[in-house]
Amino acid sequence: MTIHDSTASAPDTLPGSAESKYEVCIVGTGRVGLPLGLTFVETGVSAVGLDVDKELADLVNEGVMPFHEPGYDEIIASRRFHVVHDPSVATRAETIVVTVGTPLHNHIETDLTQVQDVLESIGEHLRPGQLLCLRSTVAPGTTEFVERWIRRNTDLVVGEDFFLAFCPERIAEGKAYEEIRTLPQIVGTQDPASEARAVALFRRITREVLTTDYVTAELVKLFNNILRYVHFALANQFAMIADNFGANIHETRELANHGYPRSFLAAPGLTAGTCLRKDFGMLNEWSPYPDMLLSAWKMNEFMPTFLVDHLCRRTDLHDSRVAILGFSFKADTDDLRDSLAPKLWRYVRRQLPDEIRISDQNLPDPIPEPSIRDARNWPISEALEDVDAVFVATNHTGYHEALRELARTRPDAWVADIWNVGRVNQMFYQAKAIDMAEANP
Repeated sequence: MTIHDSTASAPDTLPGSAESKYEVCIVGTGRVGLPLGLTFVETGVSAVGLDVDKELADLVNEGVMPFHEPGYDEIIASRRFHVVHDPSVATRAETIVVTVGTPLHNHIETDLTQVQDVLESIGEHLRPGQLLCLRSTVAPGTTEFVERWIRRNTDLVVGEDFFLAFCPERIAEGKAYEEIRTLPQIVGTQDPASEARAVALFRRITREVLTTDYVTAELVKLFNNILRYVHFALANQFAMIADNFGANIHETRELANHGYPRSFLAAPGLTAGTCLRKDFGMLNEWSPYPDMLLSAWKMNEFMPTFLVDHLCRRTDLHDSRVAILGFSFKADTDDLRDSLAPKLWRYVRRQLPDEIRISDQNLPDPIPEPSIRDARNWPISEALEDVDAVFVATNHTGYHEALRELARTRPDAWVADIWNVGRVNQMFYQAKAIDMAEANP
């Protein structure tokens, strides 16, 4: 590993040629690519986006953020970054940064379709002197696969007249503006020339750059995500154990963590999202044996079942009015990808309630979730009116106040609150317990 000190001066411009119009072309301008492109533009790097999503491109080109990510509204409104559909734009960029996804197939197998589609789309437009950076989470060996694809399908030679790097993003949604600039950037390459080019690029926006080889960089990103996933799985298992013994997981966790220097027990929750929920599979597909990673996946996926089952031990959901608060996978985001809330909805529906009301102030109405029969997005006050039971699926801002009002209007309503939004320090309680908790802090 080599550390490139942030105190060293960064070049004013990236290497250029007469053929170049842009310093950077971002291929895939979603939740990873768009914040990166806007960050480059803000720091004086000329950048353009390439995406097949016409609706997204139209919003960006109109100066509107297509999703919630604080800090970028003013930058995008300046219209200094635009998105095109023509892959030939790649020819006019010194660096191409690919940010498309690598999901899993149904059988714990990495799906390289999006990466292959990008390569086939821009392959004929690659030219000598360019740098290609992969940035999305990928399985080990993916960057080597890209190098072999270039070798087979072009006349370019990586390390000689073309340059290749894996430079993973490690930002959290909602914190991209800060973390792109402050998190150390990992750069994985196999030759000195590619390393120099990638380091020069990211030192334009990042304080510290660490260099290594392809597969180590790929593993760094996976290990970061999988570690969090396993950590949360353990927290969720502890929550189940505590409830089975009639104990309070939130109180138990508070006591376990208080003043204790050798561990930190995470809070339970619905652990999901397009990264954490799938990344274990990029390692697991290479092992035929049961292991901790597969067990963590099973544990986190079981939480919707657990919440419904254990609330049903306290109250009957059949013919009742049920509200689900929050449907995105993470607090205060509008990202539905791989959220466990639709799974929770399906398990609630199995109880044949009279009505299920979904409320999420971060999402449109109707909620764009094809697996939900009635995807109406209720205003929260209407969702909680005369309700019999509430599941807090996401810990969005404002839900504590909503539950306090529920304690006044429906004190006997049951609440499944894995996130402890009501601050009762219990996962299952009647709404009136909120007033009691505030009276006896």
